Amino acid sequence: MFSDESHEPVYFTSSWKTERYVKESGAQTSEIITYEADVQVVNRADAGCQTEEETEQEMVIGHDNSQNLVNFMLRVYPDVSKQLEANAISHAFDGYDVDWEEKSSAVTCQHRLINQASGNQLQITSLSWNSTGSVIAAAYGRLDHEDWCTHKSSLCTWNLDRRGINVNKADTTVDLSSCLLSLAFHPKSPALIAGGTFNGEVHLWDLSCEDEMLVASSGMGNDSHREPVNKIMWLLDPDSKGKKYQILSASGDGKVLLWQVPPIESQDLRLVGGYILQTGAVPRSLRTSKAKGDMEMGVTTLSFSHEDKTLFVLGSEAGGIFKCSVNSRGPPVGNVTSSVPLGSPVTFAFAPHVGPVFSVNCSPYHRNLFLTCGTDGTIRLYTMLQAKPLLSLEPAAGYLFAIRWSPVRPLVFSVATGDGRLLIYDMKVNHINPVTTIDVSDKKPVHTLEYNIHRRQLVATGDSEGVIKIWRLSDELTTQGPRETEILTDIAETQGD
Repeated sequence: MFSDESHEPVYFTSSWKTERYVKESGAQTSEIITYEADVQVVNRADAGCQTEEETEQEMVIGHDNSQNLVNFMLRVYPDVSKQLEANAISHAFDGYDVDWEEKSSAVTCQHRLINQASGNQLQITSLSWNSTGSVIAAAYGRLDHEDWCTHKSSLCTWNLDRRGINVNKADTTVDLSSCLLSLAFHPKSPALIAGGTFNGEVHLWDLSCEDEMLVASSGMGNDSHREPVNKIMWLLDPDSKGKKYQILSASGDGKVLLWQVPPIESQDLRLVGGYILQTGAVPRSLRTSKAKGDMEMGVTTLSFSHEDKTLFVLGSEAGGIFKCSVNSRGPPVGNVTSSVPLGSPVTFAFAPHVGPVFSVNCSPYHRNLFLTCGTDGTIRLYTMLQAKPLLSLEPAAGYLFAIRWSPVRPLVFSVATGDGRLLIYDMKVNHINPVTTIDVSDKKPVHTLEYNIHRRQLVATGDSEGVIKIWRLSDELTTQGPRETEILTDIAETQGD
């Protein structure tokens, strides 16, 4: 039925593709002709000059060997010597600093800075003074996100020493694709500044570069934050003998990460250490019934002790306040992906706020005292030695977004309020009520404030309308009186008892 057969092949010649031909050709330039010539200057001129020899001037000191001078010295020497010895052991001028500036008895606004290019849709989320105290940097963003961030934010700086300062336009502007929430100038280099964004990235900029200011970034990998970076700080690298700094970032994902600044040829921040805050760090008496031991707690703020650089205080979204140590040896957490082990830094828990803690600040004049504030509208003064606060104030000003100790007055601190005011307290005068109330904005929240540690009379505020104001404080608020540190110590010990 079937059999094998073979037939001649059939083929068709292409009707559209033609055969290609190749030709070779060469080209050469003409010979290059060169010439040589000598040039020499033929005219020369020599000139010389000499100053006249200066005769050495001899100073002659007159001598008075009269008996009247001898009698005068013998008469006044005992009294003068006794007074000098008394002055040497006196504490009357302890903490006194000579102020050559003009005296002022009122708080005045020296500058009102806005970045018109950002409009009024963005808020001031963070402020930072550079290492010389002449430049103020502002982070533009928003704190009221309900979903993923789609804002175009910016980093802006103004040099207050510039003669032609433009209060409506920043001297330097860096555009970002996500809200910038935290800033910190380098403690020594006035052009280096670190920042944290809403999407979890940590950036490092060099404002002295003309083309590309972004020096390094953490990116968005496994080691980066997964929630907004709420706090940025610079810490001394312990391996550099006090010569280099590292970047510390705290985020809503519960992580506190330590980044190594890369060399010039690299653009990636390298993760070298870190911690994580989980509900297991909270005493059982302070936990909610639904809280599990392996759930992360968002970190909102932190502050290091000014005397013990291994000690810091954390504030959390749940209202918890924790004393932590960089030397904590807690077991590493196994349910978090990271190239470095992350353990709990908590060594002690304080009585919590009711709601998120927005700001924590350790005293520069007392190793155990720190201030906190948050959404519950209370200001609290804690000591590292006990869980309960020493002092609790309720200024009835809505949310309290930022709190800072004065860098020059041990008993003075300031608070930025949700109803648009800056409250300045002086515990030497009054423990309960502020001694100065400044209306910063028209009932709009003031989100941040920063003292200028190099120019003691300046403090900056930033509000929800994107306005920065530079305030000059009165001499009463910036001149330290006698025994203020002793009074602060007495407050800590008396309230603790």
